[in-house]
Order: sequence, then structure tokens, then C-alpha cells
Amino acid sequence: MAGTLGLGLIACFWSATLWSELFGTQDQIIAVKQGILYGLVLLVPALAMAGAGGAALARTRRGPVIARKTQRMRLAALNGVLILVPSAIFLAQKAGAGQFDAAFYSVQVLELAAGALNVKLLGANLRDGIAMAQALSRTQAAR
Repeated sequence: MAGTLGLGLIACFWSATLWSELFGTQDQIIAVKQGILYGLVLLVPALAMAGAGGAALARTRRGPVIARKTQRMRLAALNGVLILVPSAIFLAQKAGAGQFDAAFYSVQVLELAAGALNVKLLGANLRDGIAMAQALSRTQAAR
């Protein structure tokens, strides 16, 4: 559930950003940037819980799917900590000050790319997690 919430929030942030940049007013861009900043209060714990839950489950399991999920989660976490969170803070500050300059748009492009990467990584982890749960259910049903 935590992973699904995190993926959903990132997808919402990404969509709202793209929509506001392409079709919105400055006030709407400011509102989206502030909303994303406030949304981090929900996103960061959701992703931390998803990562912790996945790590706990992976302790007792091995295999290529677990290794891929672990690697994707590490990359998504690094992407979030090093790019997405600092970008969200920077963009909210710049937008709040009405500074829609080259620095704002450069970081905005970086944030959109990093957000798209995290949607892809977390989506793949969700897909693999569902497949693993289904395989486990089939195995348990066969017993």
C-alpha cells in the first residue's frame, strides 16, 4: 500500500507539474509547486515504509526478481534524495518569489526527468511485487 501511495503521489506531482507548466497560469504553477512541497510530508514516509517493507520481505528471499527490485528501490531513493526533494524545495522557493528564470526552468526539466524515472522504477517494482504475490498465492494454493 505504501509503495502504491508513493507511486501515485509521484505520478500526481509529475502530471500536475506538466499540466501547470504547459497550460496553467503563474498562480497555478506556484500552487502546484507549493502543493508538491507539502505533499512531501506524505510521500517521504510512504516511500520509506515501502522500502523498509520490501527490505524486510527480501531478507528471507533470494533471486533475480528480488535483486532487481532492491536495485530499483535504491536508485529511486537516491533519485528522490539527491534530485527530487532538493528540486521541489528549490522550485517552490523560486515560484513563491515569482522567479521564473533560466535556473527555475533548468531545474524544472531535471525534476520532470527524475520524476519520470521514479515513476518507471516504482511502477516496475509494483508490477514485480504483484507478480511475486500471485506466484506465492498459487504455490500456497497448490499445497
